[in-house]
Formats: sequence, C-alpha cells, structure tokens
Amino acid sequence: MPDTTKYNQILDALQTLMVSKNMQTITVSEIAQTAGIGKGSIYYYFSSKEAVLEALIERNYKKPLNTAKDLAKRTDIPPFTRMAMILQACRNSSSEYLDQDKTQSAVSAQEQAYLHQKYLHYLIGELKPDLTQIIEQGIEIGEIHFDYPAALAEIVLIVLTVKMGNLLLPSSQENIEETMRALISLLEKGTENPQGSLNFLLAL
Repeated sequence: MPDTTKYNQILDALQTLMVSKNMQTITVSEIAQTAGIGKGSIYYYFSSKEAVLEALIERNYKKPLNTAKDLAKRTDIPPFTRMAMILQACRNSSSEYLDQDKTQSAVSAQEQAYLHQKYLHYLIGELKPDLTQIIEQGIEIGEIHFDYPAALAEIVLIVLTVKMGNLLLPSSQENIEETMRALISLLEKGTENPQGSLNFLLAL
C-alpha cells in the first residue's frame, strides 16, 4: 500500500514551491528536494509534474466534493437547497485557495489565472455528475421542469465558479451581483419556479 505520508509530503512540497515560483518553472527535482525525498520516489506516486498538480487540486477540493456526493443522496432536502449547499461548500474551499494565493506576490497574474483555471476545470468536471443527479431528482418529483439536466448543471457551475473566483474574468461586486440575479431569473423561468423563490442563492 502506498505511503500516504510521503504522498502528502510531495503535495505539500509543490504547494510550498508555488508560493514563490511559477508552476512551469518548477522541476520534479525541486519538488523532491523540498519534500526531502529522492526524485525516483516522485515517479513512484506520480507520472509527471502535472499529475502532482492535479492531485494537489483534488486534495484541496476534497471537502466540497464529498459534500456534493453526500447531498446527491439526500432526497429529503429540496433540490435547489442542496445545490446551494454544494456551491457554498465550493465557495468556502475556493476562498481558502484564494487567501493562500494572495500571499503569492512573486507569482505573476498570468500564473495565478492559469492555476485558477486548472482548479475550475477540475471542480466543474467533478461536480457536474452530482449536480446533474440532484436536478434529475428535482425533475422526477416535479419541483424542476427542464429537459437538459446535465447542460443546466454545467451552465450553473461555469457561471458560479467563474464569478466565485473572480480571477479569470475580474468583475466589480456590483457586476457579480447583477450576474447572479440574471442567473437566478433564468433558473426560475427555465425550471418553472416562482419569481423570487431562488433568491436565497444570492447569499452564495
């Protein structure tokens, strides 16, 4: 069984290096040196430097993803409430990531955008099946009326995660709130929910 301590040491090492260096310039040798292990040990756990980054992203978002999987099974909670809970968990994890990112003064804005894009790509891909399942459950019980649950899940995730991070498309707080109100209006009309019934999503 792989040594989880060493596995996490490798992830911690990459995260430490990313505070002061661009991901593109970090080498496997530097990761190994920072982790205090041999370079060969890196390749025992990971096929490449990119694989280490992907594992780091997965670890950082483990909590909201577990929340999503648990909520997908909670049919006793209304679908849109579960969606809001999932997105709030993601927001909390994203906030932690961004708080760490603020300390990375040596890292360029381009690098920050690149890393954030990697995070969002992973997050949307992992959350989409669970959010789709919740929407499908809402359709089955008649609380949601929509013909394309997977597409709806993807649209919601893309809009909210991009606005949530506010790095790929920097916006003022006023613009973010306007976008959220527009998304809520579209959701209410598209899923045949009463006007104002989804305003609680503004709290995200």
